[in-house]
Amino acid sequence: MNEIASPANDTFSADWRNFASTHRLKTANVLADSLEVKWDDGRISHYHFLWLRDNCPCRECVHPGTREQMFEVVDAPDDLVAASVSLGAMGALDVHWSDGHRSAYEPGWLRSHAYDETSRSERAERLRSVRPWESNLKIPTFDYASVMSADRGLLDWLLAARDVGLTMLTGMPATDEAIELVARRISFIRESNFGVTFEVRTKVEAVDSNAYTSLPLPAHTDLPTRELQPGLQFLHCLINDATGGESTFVDGFAIAAALRADSPEDFRLLCEHPVEFWNKSPQSDYRSFASVIGLDARGEVSEIRLANWLRAPFNLPAAEMGAFYRAYRHFCALTRDSRFIVSRRLEAGEMWCFDNRRTMHARKAFDQASGKRFLRGCYMDRDELLSRILVLQRSYPEATLA
Repeated sequence: MNEIASPANDTFSADWRNFASTHRLKTANVLADSLEVKWDDGRISHYHFLWLRDNCPCRECVHPGTREQMFEVVDAPDDLVAASVSLGAMGALDVHWSDGHRSAYEPGWLRSHAYDETSRSERAERLRSVRPWESNLKIPTFDYASVMSADRGLLDWLLAARDVGLTMLTGMPATDEAIELVARRISFIRESNFGVTFEVRTKVEAVDSNAYTSLPLPAHTDLPTRELQPGLQFLHCLINDATGGESTFVDGFAIAAALRADSPEDFRLLCEHPVEFWNKSPQSDYRSFASVIGLDARGEVSEIRLANWLRAPFNLPAAEMGAFYRAYRHFCALTRDSRFIVSRRLEAGEMWCFDNRRTMHARKAFDQASGKRFLRGCYMDRDELLSRILVLQRSYPEATLA
């Protein structure tokens, strides 16, 4: 949102973003409790008085440094109305309030936040960026040097990590520090009981994870034992001379969608009945209680939580235990269905980056006598990924996943 020279007040970008004025305001009429605005494409939007006053972008209402709101809507008069409205020379909607305050709203911002049904539907559709995939996925692949040297290269990678949930970086240096450098290019690393970073290689005594053996690992998410599973997982291969050990991935959102369409009762059971997950070692004991399929406030699938070897005995009413086992077995069987599986061997200098709350990963068994296999990994929360994308899009607002 560009600064507007307006007779109403001094407005500025209240949330750091720019809002392109793709449509112009044609008319604005005062109603009993709202303004009726007509746009140049014929759309009509209503803005309630309290909503407009609550979102006034002037420097009296929003701190110019932090861009955080200072005005509290509870302080608005109960009988607040728009005394008069006009369209400013720069196209802004100028409102003179009955309590003497004046506000100016740039048309790009108003259109982006309009809450008529058409505008809300358009906005919801734009937010549906998740792209479910099956075995024919062409894994989005990016060059380490480009990601590290150019913000646009970084943004393209992060959009793929957000929307596809599985990406690869190539050309990674074969150093212990490389994974931290690329992760911190995004934001903060999430530390766990495995450390800020962790190593994946066989150990003589593997006491805290099957990952430290040469055994096959079934499809799973990492740390389902935590209240909040890590959002991103990074796995950087430094050495892989062993036979076997291919990485396999399945899109948990695609599996959940198939289950919802074909077996709605199984889907319901996995959403509504929480399961206890635990991770016990001599030094720690982590436990969580959550559903295999997690839904957000809109009823959309937002999380998958699965690791069979970290699962406690089911604790459900006896009348539903049999049905729940059917649903759980059905979900696990789909993770083995070839139509969902993407498989690829990770070579030295390559790194996986995937959404750990969506993309389940697995590993085939390998022969530890055939050669060395050494990976380094770390975690990051989804919030860090999404924040970095939004900041980068201020400079590249046109950037979307191709």
